[in-house]
Amino acid sequence: MSITEGSPGNTRYTQVKVSVDSVIASAFKVACTTANVSMASIISKFMADFADIAVRRKKLEPDYSTRGQRRKSIQRILHQLEQIKFCEEQYRDRIPENLQGSEVYDRAEELVSALDEAIESLSQAGMVP
Repeated sequence: MSITEGSPGNTRYTQVKVSVDSVIASAFKVACTTANVSMASIISKFMADFADIAVRRKKLEPDYSTRGQRRKSIQRILHQLEQIKFCEEQYRDRIPENLQGSEVYDRAEELVSALDEAIESLSQAGMVP
């Protein structure tokens, strides 16, 4: 199946095999014609979506194959933990004095302590230079 795209005099041809099944290929052609949509635009959109998904998947799957990459990942995690701890400390410090013995305050305090211990533990283990 040839797909023609472009204006007269500036036409591009793309050879696309939609399916090995001629019935599916014909159905695709009929569906595009019925919807008044070019087959090239549908296939281009599909390819762009597929590429976008592949890029997002690649970003979601970090590479931990080398020691250096693992150390950089740990550094990023430590930085994130420190940012979270800072925000939680700010939250805790904004709790009014009359609620400082409350369950809300205690949970915030426990979270700050847990984050502090995690950060210290990773740092002392020599995970970060």
